Amino acid sequence: MSTAPFTLDDLRRVLLEAAGADEGVDLDGDILDVHFESLGYESLALLETGSRIEREYGVALDEDLLADAQTPRALIAAVNEALGAVQQAA
Repeated sequence: MSTAPFTLDDLRRVLLEAAGADEGVDLDGDILDVHFESLGYESLALLETGSRIEREYGVALDEDLLADAQTPRALIAAVNEALGAVQQAA
């Protein structure tokens, strides 16, 4: 389990590992507030991304949380909140 915050670079890496990237989508750009759908990631890709985050970071992410996090900024905030809860419980 990592104690470092989950960052946009972490999310980019996990997204690419989980689902790749659509042609024409620049994940290196300013994507924090771009909807995942506009980036080419549908719900199944986000579920796989969430599963990889759970395994790698030792957190539990609710499916509703993944559905509600429609942008990278929202997902990063949710992951960091979950990481904080895990660290406080330890």
